[in-house]
Amino acid sequence: METREKIIEAAKEQFMQYGVRSVTMDDLARLAGVSKKTIYQEFSDKNQLVFDTFSSALKQDIEKMETLPKVKDGVIEHLVGLTNYIRKRFASLNPYVLNEVQRYFPQSWKLFEDFKQEHVIKGIKELLEKGKEEGYFRPEINTEIIATMRLEQMMAIFDPIKFPPSKYNPVDLQIEVFEHFLYGIFTEKGREAYLNQKNTVNENHN
Repeated sequence: METREKIIEAAKEQFMQYGVRSVTMDDLARLAGVSKKTIYQEFSDKNQLVFDTFSSALKQDIEKMETLPKVKDGVIEHLVGLTNYIRKRFASLNPYVLNEVQRYFPQSWKLFEDFKQEHVIKGIKELLEKGKEEGYFRPEINTEIIATMRLEQMMAIFDPIKFPPSKYNPVDLQIEVFEHFLYGIFTEKGREAYLNQKNTVNENHN
């Protein structure tokens, strides 16, 4: 692994676990096994390091989302895959990270805004339309409104004031809200198919 990648991987792990502002360049130098001078040779300042780290993390998210069962091959399988992905993704994510990036690192936040529009919203709309076609989601729902609502729902969960981490487990919170969303749009056929698929997956993992 090249020095630059090593630093980014160390930053990714530390930022996701402890938040961005509390992690120092000294911390990262120690963890990456390099000098602080080396970090500044690779990155002009912390802003650039956060930007490149965030960019790498989002790229990884896109790649992982690509490995999920495709919507066109099975809406229910995709939903269960998404649920499992959420469990893994948020298990080590500090809820303060996005809040910090939004407030103090505007260029990195712009990356996230683009990611939401180009990948998240697009994926939700595709899922909703396919689910309606196959009779799993209620046909009368407005795709545009529901997709936007789902995105806002996801973002609200990251608000540490509304959902303090000391009170709510991030993974349980994400799953609870996600399934609440699903049960609001499922038809009876969709609800039964989702529960059956989830139970099958859980049995195979036990």
